[in-house]
Amino acid sequence: MRVVVTGAAGFIGSHVADAFSAAGHEVLAVDAPRRSPTPDLARRTWAEVAARPGVVAAEIDLAVHGLDAVAAADVVVHLAGRPGVRDSWGAGRAVAERDNVLATRRLLASCMGRPARRRPRVIVASSSSVYGSAGRRPNREDDPLSPASPYAVSKVEVERLAGLAARDGLRTVLLRYFSVYGPRQRPDMAFHRFAEAALDGRPLPVFGDGRRSRSFTHVRDVVAATLVAAAEELPPGIAVNVGHDEPVGVTDAIGLLTGVLGVRAEIRREAPVAGDAERTWADTSRARRLLGWTATTGLAEGLTDQIAWHRELRAVSRSGAPAERREAARSSLPGGVGGRPPQDGRAEGVRVG
Repeated sequence: MRVVVTGAAGFIGSHVADAFSAAGHEVLAVDAPRRSPTPDLARRTWAEVAARPGVVAAEIDLAVHGLDAVAAADVVVHLAGRPGVRDSWGAGRAVAERDNVLATRRLLASCMGRPARRRPRVIVASSSSVYGSAGRRPNREDDPLSPASPYAVSKVEVERLAGLAARDGLRTVLLRYFSVYGPRQRPDMAFHRFAEAALDGRPLPVFGDGRRSRSFTHVRDVVAATLVAAAEELPPGIAVNVGHDEPVGVTDAIGLLTGVLGVRAEIRREAPVAGDAERTWADTSRARRLLGWTATTGLAEGLTDQIAWHRELRAVSRSGAPAERREAARSSLPGGVGGRPPQDGRAEGVRVG
């Protein structure tokens, strides 16, 4: 089947594109690497994804370019956007509006413009940030939304647009991802910053007092849920939490990470980030019921996986290996989709459409 993955030069998008390629589907990988906050990393990941069998890479800015090629698919997995609570304040508000809201509005309109029987199923990435901070129980999909940052507000609007499209006949599904980590994680994300600092022997930069907790979810589990959602006939416009159901405190997570590294953590406290949730906590009963999915990667295992990736990249970089060897090294890492199958057998060789 023909699958479009937007944001394919990014963290989650690159893994999802890899997984669809490995399952034998025709993949159109879409991104605009030059607009990435880390363009060098995006271009490198972009090149890796484009080299996969069955993948065609197209540099398309969803906010300005024509989207006929994107809409002409069986499934669109829409992972493109501007992530990050911290960077969405100030001038970042307009960027989040452009890359999240405007881009999604144009993509959905393009899909709606096709004849009804030829419209794709559209999987839309949302975020746990739409809930704000969890209370004494995990967040369920029918909980009131309480966005506390411009980024979270943009994701609420993305969800509203997807809901409107569903009412007009487009098969949209919203996946609310919770604190994703693993190989290829963005440099601004916590575990990437912690791992690099620890490997360099620098203090670990921690926002706030370290008491925040998260439903940390390994990218391998996220990919598995996304592939199953792309294959299942789900109620149009439905939202599904994709997260680990056991939140872990940031301080405890740092203890696990430094334990894997065999070092003692020195912490550098930084000011808390405005709009950053005190706790994210996923109720995953809907995902279990509709997708047959639950996160299976524990944090200790997942951090071991991510740290192996950091170490491998450093080793390859020091060796001055050619591009072919760098790609082989990255592809063989334990966290890569190509190196380990998805946790749910239904996601392998998945029939889409």
